[in-house]
Amino acid sequence: MPGSRTAARFDSFDPRPATLVSPRPIRVASVPASHVYVRHLSAVDGSDEVHRLPDPPPADGRTVPGGWWPPLMLDPGWIRAHHHEFDVFHVHFGFDAVPPETLGQVIHELRAHRKPLVYTVHDLRNPHHPEPGAHERNLRMLIPAADALVTLTPGAAARIQQRYGRRAEVLPHPHVVERELLEARRPESDQMVIGTHVKSLRANMDPLPVLETLARTVTRLPDAVLRIDMHDELFERGNHWYNPRMGRAILDLGRKPRVQVRIHPYFTDDELWQYLSSLTVSVLPYRFGTHSGWLEACHDLGTAVAAPSCGFYHQQRACATYDFDERHFRPVSLHEAMVELSRTRAPRASWAGRRAERDRLARAHRRLYERVLHR
Repeated sequence: MPGSRTAARFDSFDPRPATLVSPRPIRVASVPASHVYVRHLSAVDGSDEVHRLPDPPPADGRTVPGGWWPPLMLDPGWIRAHHHEFDVFHVHFGFDAVPPETLGQVIHELRAHRKPLVYTVHDLRNPHHPEPGAHERNLRMLIPAADALVTLTPGAAARIQQRYGRRAEVLPHPHVVERELLEARRPESDQMVIGTHVKSLRANMDPLPVLETLARTVTRLPDAVLRIDMHDELFERGNHWYNPRMGRAILDLGRKPRVQVRIHPYFTDDELWQYLSSLTVSVLPYRFGTHSGWLEACHDLGTAVAAPSCGFYHQQRACATYDFDERHFRPVSLHEAMVELSRTRAPRASWAGRRAERDRLARAHRRLYERVLHR
């Protein structure tokens, strides 16, 4: 419901302590391994005895921050050469540019070497693809072939069951920021800072209608400002994300009262956490999508989130929602969400809660790996 806060429900996530079936280490080829989501699936103290292989470095040295792109494990030749080094193959991210034929060859090699495949369905709709076709073709390869499926929310699990006839275990997203920041005090401010970061305008973002509505809303809320951030590569000729027309349209909003526009390079992790902590509300301007690590970071830092009605963001963590998807936008729902959030304080994760959740996630993944190996 627009403007409502909805707490996440994880019907298949057992909160009770779990006993490991076997103490022997399980070696996992995780695609990727160094992404923060995957790193935080391991028990804090290592008691789950799940050892994830490090991401192979590309020959030319080019990687995204964290070192996991491109994902070299998603190659039949890599599996032929390294199958003796892992027990389970677990896919998370990184197959955006992998054709279905290659995924088919990967699946064939895994079966030839009797290696079970686990797939965590983070995205039912790829936020980087303007059209769903390419991602759906890959889902049609991975989901039927997987020995076990995981997803983050009950809604996504229901959609997987409806579309593919497969059951996915629902396990929540682990914490994103580290303990020190989870326990740090938030900056004090009497001002309501509503922030929208349009980044480099990936395919699922449609910020202008959202920003124009927010620019009107802040003038009706006491002590409210709108902060808009975007990456400088939007103005770099020859850059893949070059989009000066949209960039100038966003800059023009900075002439409105109580609106600030900032252009800068990609934030470092420390800069990103500082930015999110400075916001009262982070508004996600997505026309389509499924889940969000950004939302989880906000939950860690005590920043409220206004999420669109598309996808299953509202099932991840408590947040306000507004009507926004590929078919329609209801501006009044966004205004109502801001009014609601101006009167309440965002719930914030605690380290004790996040650590306990992480340990349960680690045990749940350990049990899952044991099940597929036992089969």
